[in-house]
Amino acid sequence: MNDRLSLTARLLGFAGLLPQLAFVGLQLVRPDPGWSLLAFAYAALILSFLGGIWWGVAAARRAPDAALIAVSVVPTLVAMAVLFAALHLLSLRWPLVLLGSAIMLTLLVDRSLTTRGDVPVDWMRLRVPLSLGLGALTILGAVL
Repeated sequence: MNDRLSLTARLLGFAGLLPQLAFVGLQLVRPDPGWSLLAFAYAALILSFLGGIWWGVAAARRAPDAALIAVSVVPTLVAMAVLFAALHLLSLRWPLVLLGSAIMLTLLVDRSLTTRGDVPVDWMRLRVPLSLGLGALTILGAVL
């Protein structure tokens, strides 16, 4: 494993905030429920993507890590549960707050991966601003 994240990985990581920033900005400029729907879909997609990263880390380990493999499917299950809640509530306000909060909570797993040495040493320097940024933008989308 590489000891540090590449500049490309960092730049593309931060570029991942742009869609949610655009949806929130568009909601401010031209309010429309569609922007909240897109913000919801993007947050759910990224939450599932984070679980996929964890699954990849678990699969790459020499010794199987059943706990990490199990944890890696939780983000997708959470995203689906929040989707069902949104359909039941017929509102995206609280589901957006739940997704934003879940994205922020992924930092707990990322921290564990860093402590165990499963990811590059500067992993948290990328993950903290991305998870807090996307989580906050998602929650902001619920407020607007």
